[in-house]
Amino acid sequence: MRRPIAYALTTLLIAAPTVFAALPDGAKAPDFTAEASLGGNTYTFSLAAALKKGPVVLYFYPAAFTPGCTTEAHDFAKAMPQFKALGATVIGVSHDPIAKLQRFSVSECRKKFPVASDATGKIMKEYDAVLPAHPEYANRTSYVIAPDGKILYSYTNLNPAEHVANTMAVVRRWDKEHKKA
Repeated sequence: MRRPIAYALTTLLIAAPTVFAALPDGAKAPDFTAEASLGGNTYTFSLAAALKKGPVVLYFYPAAFTPGCTTEAHDFAKAMPQFKALGATVIGVSHDPIAKLQRFSVSECRKKFPVASDATGKIMKEYDAVLPAHPEYANRTSYVIAPDGKILYSYTNLNPAEHVANTMAVVRRWDKEHKKA
């Protein structure tokens, strides 16, 4: 029964119109903490703490274990050595309960990066990453946040294909600019 629901949700999400994220480049990123899972282990993720280490790639996705979200998680997992080499932290956020994300963080994120639960939708709303047609779900939106807390880049598209490449390009550009300084 789960598989037809997942396919229906995926079809609905792909058919939904693409909109741009409302938080513009240069805006202050809303700070947050959330229960997260990395490799099946839960902890409290803090954006402020992560930013002390370098830039943060914050990506929102509609639902764990759906085809597009699984593809995106696999793509981010594959790119993690490059993100880490640039000093970047990657965190995925969805409305899913932490128990589901514990499994997702192991199988689909391949124990490479954490995913956080936003069961109340508060973080999604603060980042204007709510799927307009279904506000209980996050829109597929990626942000790159500089260590000073400013948004360097935002991208919203339900197709997961370009999220990793786009955010990687921004992190590389940021790294190159700050190595000169």
